Amino acid sequence: MSLQFPNPIRRYDTARDCVCFWGSDSALEIAFEVELAALRSIDSSAGPGEASMLRAYDGHLATIREAAGAAYSRKRKSYHRLTASDF
Repeated sequence: MSLQFPNPIRRYDTARDCVCFWGSDSALEIAFEVELAALRSIDSSAGPGEASMLRAYDGHLATIREAAGAAYSRKRKSYHRLTASDF
């Protein structure tokens, strides 16, 4: 089975400087983090703060999921942190 994103929940995490989201591959849950710097690299209008970062995430969801799928296909592990170089 391929990577799916049935869970629309995403979470802003100030301690880890990222937005967290989850995917699944069959019965496996895969955790992803996209660094805030990566979000700023794909959305130059993104300002500081939770609301702005979540808007940037939501506005580029297809691109983020594509990068997540590529990272997962390279290395099938249960956690991935996406950086600007993934985009």
